[in-house]
Amino acid sequence: MLGALAILVGRQAPFAIRGCVLSVGGVPTWYDCCSDKADEAGGPVTRNRVASLLRRRESSQRPTFLELFFDLVFVFALTRIVNELVLDYTRGHVAERLSTSLAENGETLLLLLAVWWIWTQTAWMTSRFDPFQPAIQFVVLATMYGSLLLAVAISGALAETGLLFASTYVAIQVGRTLFFVAIVRGHHLRRVNMLALVWFGASAVPWLAGAFAPEVTRNSLWTVALAIDYLGARFGWPVPGLGRSRASPWAGAGEHLAERYWQLVIVALGETILTSGSSLLGGPIVAQRTLALTLAFLTTVLLWRIYFYRAGQILGEAIATSADPGRLGRLAEFAHLLMVSGILATSAGSELVLMHPSGDAKPAWVGAILGGPALYLAGRSVFEYVAFARVSRPRPIGILVLAAMAPVMVGLPPLGVAAAAVAVLLGVAVSDTTRAHGRPLEEASPPR
Repeated sequence: MLGALAILVGRQAPFAIRGCVLSVGGVPTWYDCCSDKADEAGGPVTRNRVASLLRRRESSQRPTFLELFFDLVFVFALTRIVNELVLDYTRGHVAERLSTSLAENGETLLLLLAVWWIWTQTAWMTSRFDPFQPAIQFVVLATMYGSLLLAVAISGALAETGLLFASTYVAIQVGRTLFFVAIVRGHHLRRVNMLALVWFGASAVPWLAGAFAPEVTRNSLWTVALAIDYLGARFGWPVPGLGRSRASPWAGAGEHLAERYWQLVIVALGETILTSGSSLLGGPIVAQRTLALTLAFLTTVLLWRIYFYRAGQILGEAIATSADPGRLGRLAEFAHLLMVSGILATSAGSELVLMHPSGDAKPAWVGAILGGPALYLAGRSVFEYVAFARVSRPRPIGILVLAAMAPVMVGLPPLGVAAAAVAVLLGVAVSDTTRAHGRPLEEASPPR
């Protein structure tokens, strides 16, 4: 299969790559911008071969069609995450208690964090390496296939498909890192990938052990595995005696990564439309359910509007002008994780409204319908701080209003709860427009 995939991208299998040896004439690459240098012991041929795989400083930072193609599989993955959330909220004992619902959501969060980390690592990879190179295309497509298997395994990952989920995740992370250890010989990037390989190898143990363990133990082991993966990257994959990596992908590719993250937000918003439309087709198309679809669409439009005005348009500029792009980039990643999580919870809430437009809203349903937008606004507040070193008042006010409404909304028709969430988001969006009316577009002013 791997050999066929290599042929598909126009070269022989990656373990015998020789066709992409090019002379780059000493042109600086992305990694040179981050103070990583080629290993002198590798010789000029090795260094040129590796340099041909890297993004050049003068090349476009815009994401490529390959990266957009890669994102398609994550529409499916996010749809499976939302499906798990809806299943959590519709279980009788879960729906009646918000605390129980949050515990169930914690299990789904583990799956989301694993999917998120695969996507993030791939975005980092395509910010360092040139996606037009056949070897890099091979890695992206192989990761895409693995992500598809991962998404398929989501529905039963905490039960019968746990081994498929864990083994696929480990295969992607360890296999991809091994690939780069093999092809970047003679370059400092090889050491970086070897450090990462140690950490991915360490996290593979609880990932695979958890696949064979009972549910409670599995959750604990997978939490440990995710902590290893996230903390390893956060601190540069430190290994005693070998040091750690000090390069940040945000330092030289902030514009590229900024655009990749807003594309991921579009993917998440697209998932809400896909889920809402599919849910309406799953039952009779009557007035109440059509109104529920309308509210779901308005919610999606407002989330889009709140994201892109104005911080969503200038994240790359904010990163470029920051004194510490690595720290600001990590904060931007966290903000997007909160926002995407909020979008997915909102999508689950919209599906619940479409399934039960009338009747009594359960506590867990109210938590999804109102909590999703609140979580999104929290992430958007962090995002605004990244771009402007401040948080405008409408966002925390919106969060407080949503939280205050939640207790009184329990027992009301879900349509009414959804309408209340739309009203709050509309208030935030209108406030943004009013504040900016008649003023020049605000420039990025990141925290120092």
